[in-house]
Amino acid sequence: MELSNLRPAAGSVHSDNFRRGRGHGSGNGKTAGKGHKGQKARSGAPRIGFEGGQMPLYRRIPKRGFTNRNSKDIVAINLSALEVFDNGATVDVDVLLEKGIIKNPRDGVKILGNGEFTKKLDVKVNAFSASAKEKIEALGGTAEVI
Repeated sequence: MELSNLRPAAGSVHSDNFRRGRGHGSGNGKTAGKGHKGQKARSGAPRIGFEGGQMPLYRRIPKRGFTNRNSKDIVAINLSALEVFDNGATVDVDVLLEKGIIKNPRDGVKILGNGEFTKKLDVKVNAFSASAKEKIEALGGTAEVI
C-alpha cells in the first residue's frame, strides 16, 4: 500500500452537492444539518480557524524560515549506479526511470563522481559534478547537459 493508492472506504464519503432545507422528504429539512440553535446554527457563524477569541492554532505555532519559490529539487545519482549499463550505451533520464535507478526526476538529475566507474557511456542529464564529468570523459564517454 502506498499513499497514492489510499481511498476512503466505500460508502463513507457523501456528496456535498445536495440542497439543504427543502423539507423533511429531502432528508435534510428543518434545521438543514445545522442541529439546534447555537452560534454555528446561525448566519454569520465565525470563520474557519476561529477559536472563540482564544489565540488560534495557526498563530500559536512558531514560524521559522521561509520556502524559496525558485529552489529546484535535483535528484543526485553516483557514477557507481551507472555500472548496470552496457559499454557504449546512451543514458538519459528516461532510461534511468526505466531501469529503476530513479523513481521521480523532479526538477532534474545530477550525476556525482562517487564510486567506481569502468564503462564508456554517453550520459545526457541536467547536471554533472566536475569529478563525474572528468571520470566519464577519461573513459571515452560523453557527458552532455540537456
